[in-house]
Amino acid sequence: MTRTRFSLRRLFAAGLTVAATAAAALAVTAAPAAAATTAGVDVSHYQGTINWTSVRNAGVEFAFIKATEGSSYKDPNFNTNYVNAYNAGVIRGAYHFARPNVSSGASQAGYLASNGGAWSADSRTLPAALDVEANPYSGGTCYGLSTTAMRNWIQDFLNTYRSRTGRYAVIYTTTSWWNQCTGSWTGPWANHPLWLARWASAPGTLPAGASVWSFWQYTATGSVSGISGNVDRNYWNGTRARLVALANNT
Repeated sequence: MTRTRFSLRRLFAAGLTVAATAAAALAVTAAPAAAATTAGVDVSHYQGTINWTSVRNAGVEFAFIKATEGSSYKDPNFNTNYVNAYNAGVIRGAYHFARPNVSSGASQAGYLASNGGAWSADSRTLPAALDVEANPYSGGTCYGLSTTAMRNWIQDFLNTYRSRTGRYAVIYTTTSWWNQCTGSWTGPWANHPLWLARWASAPGTLPAGASVWSFWQYTATGSVSGISGNVDRNYWNGTRARLVALANNT
């Protein structure tokens, strides 16, 4: 994801054990063992020009691609990445980096939906993801919001995205941030797929109320043919066929 967030998530993950951190680093060449999982990446303009055919040929089945941040920023490489990933046979989804202290959840969900985060039943387009995590800018880890205000902001975003697209957004977060900043809110997990961020050899404890992870970002220092430098690596918790079913809402 973005270079700013890469540094932030390293700080946020500092509570992991030395062994878990080492395991995450080893995931560059040896991904954590997992049954019936599907390989993926997430990218932004920081990955530069991507050869999506090479990425797909390397066994990557899906990608979340940064589309927007706040209510005024669109990733400059989004359009190219989104189209080229689709054409290479990669199941793609957009993601939005939340800025809860900048504008309302409804405003940011609308901005996402109007700038690449819409959805179509074409077997290769996932519902977009709301990336909500520790604040990399000024304003505190929880963006200066109380747990109630944070819940309301997230719900506002989720409701608006669903009204615009007909889909339940994916939620990207860490267990520690979610439990701290939403007060261990359990509300979204009945409908919204969890995209868990934890750089380790196992997913570990999930956010309060979540019974299963759908996506898991297990390292930020992965390596994939077609992408220069480090890239976030992910799993989908199931087969490609099940991922296509999520894409098509079937």
